[in-house]
Amino acid sequence: MSAFPATRLRRFRRTGALRELVRETRLDLRDLVYPLFACPGSGVVKPLEGLPGIAQRSVDRLADEAEELLGLGIGAVLLFGIPEEKDDAASGAYDEGGIVQQALRALSARAPELVLLTDVCLCEYTSHGHCGVVEGDANDLSLELLAKTAVSHADAGAHAVCPSDMMDGRVGAIRGALDSDGFEQVPIVSYAAKAASAFYGPFREAAESTPAFGDRRSYQMDPANAREALRECELDLQEGADALMIKPALPSLDVIAAARARFDVPIFAYNVSGEYAMVKAAAARGWLDEPAAAIESLTAIKRAGADVIVSYWAKELADWL
Repeated sequence: MSAFPATRLRRFRRTGALRELVRETRLDLRDLVYPLFACPGSGVVKPLEGLPGIAQRSVDRLADEAEELLGLGIGAVLLFGIPEEKDDAASGAYDEGGIVQQALRALSARAPELVLLTDVCLCEYTSHGHCGVVEGDANDLSLELLAKTAVSHADAGAHAVCPSDMMDGRVGAIRGALDSDGFEQVPIVSYAAKAASAFYGPFREAAESTPAFGDRRSYQMDPANAREALRECELDLQEGADALMIKPALPSLDVIAAARARFDVPIFAYNVSGEYAMVKAAAARGWLDEPAAAIESLTAIKRAGADVIVSYWAKELADWL
């Protein structure tokens, strides 16, 4: 026998106040991480064409931005660096005076309440743009450099390190290096399931990390593989990861949900540059309501099971929410 007309699910949809009262999933600025791009120089703010509203900033301007973020209620950032020079050994990644290391010290001084996460990868620092070395046993030779990078970030003040390179064994190498250098309290947020996605294009302009040859499909995951993504998550946890990052977020909602169901650790999801840019582009043409589309997208990521979302919309959400 039908439950209608006794059961009418529209009763709680009748007004905004009623809908708000029974809403199952809520966005909160405290769940968001804002990406920042540090570049050389002084007084530099370089807007990015592919990421409207986002810019590369010199360390002094980045510190100003950090203070603004705290004032808006955003409590965490993810730092990327663009070095002055690149080489095959990615030496700028682990240099004590490197751009991310400078930014960490400046932000720690100007905005000590801000949670500082760092991207641990070599792609911004290699002359060829790949996430590890490309000579010899590329995977295993890259592990030492990634571990050195993570330790240098921790030493400069990083609260957590986020390896995004997708080399096999890098979480174990980083955990061992951090512990050996007295940073056993620094957590690892591993990009455990990072697909070789078509949605990263605008980021490569921001990080100046487009590969000079080939592509990243031999180390980033095939987007078609969900079971493999869970294997990656499980292996990274066994190696010492404290939290898992899944990227890109919207095309990976099933992976986020499966990871949330299987693992009792914080799940991060990266709402990547292409997801942001395509909504921005459609909104600029009047095809979408940007705030509504952004909030719906981020709510879907949260609803799938993400505890933390890295998103370029974090500043605008401070107004929209």
